[in-house]
Amino acid sequence: MRGNGILPNVRNCYHTNACIPLTLPDMELNTVIFDMDGLLIDSEPYWQQAGMETLKQFNITLAPAQYHHTTGLRTPEWLDYWFGYYNIPKNNMQEAVDALHTNVFEKIREEAEPLPGIDYIFPYFKEKGFRIGLATSSPLSLVDIVVDKLKIGHYLDATASAEHLPFGKPHPQVYMDCAAALGVSPLQCLCFEDSFNGLIAAKAARMRCVVIPVADQYDLPKWGAADLKLHSLKEYKNPG
Repeated sequence: MRGNGILPNVRNCYHTNACIPLTLPDMELNTVIFDMDGLLIDSEPYWQQAGMETLKQFNITLAPAQYHHTTGLRTPEWLDYWFGYYNIPKNNMQEAVDALHTNVFEKIREEAEPLPGIDYIFPYFKEKGFRIGLATSSPLSLVDIVVDKLKIGHYLDATASAEHLPFGKPHPQVYMDCAAALGVSPLQCLCFEDSFNGLIAAKAARMRCVVIPVADQYDLPKWGAADLKLHSLKEYKNPG
């Protein structure tokens, strides 16, 4: 298990930053935490492709709406859900997880592109003195690939993965772990998410959440649970 000795699945690279006032009922926002897949990097098509290729081996084809229903889940939970739904024996589950990861990690390393606003949003919060974290359901090995590919490591004060936690998103633990590694209260955190499971995780952690859904899901009423909905990271402006 990889971590920083403070919390499992968490890397702490904290350095001191000044806090920028942004009014909350009791506390000030001084921290921003980003999801990764589908928010910072256009990896979701490759997760979908790898997942579909895995399920196709069992003669299963998912409709797009079915796939989006489980976006944001960890791979074991994603496969467990669909194996259960279609009554597939689960004795080879770990082999399927490993094969899917090998497949998708290579696709992301070689083909995935940064999503709009990456070159704006990190300097934006850095200049305002915010602590910056990353909280993802993906394994830390993929975090390394993406952080290196996007060249954002120098912006991050901590990263947290739900890879080895008892529960992934929509459980809030990965966000709570990231906040703890950053040395802040969840009430001081603003999160950015692209999935509904991630949105629920952030809100359950008592954090503010900006959601950036994929285009064909943008108008769904479920995003009303977010504090703000945008089309891309480059649209965000601090209201304070």
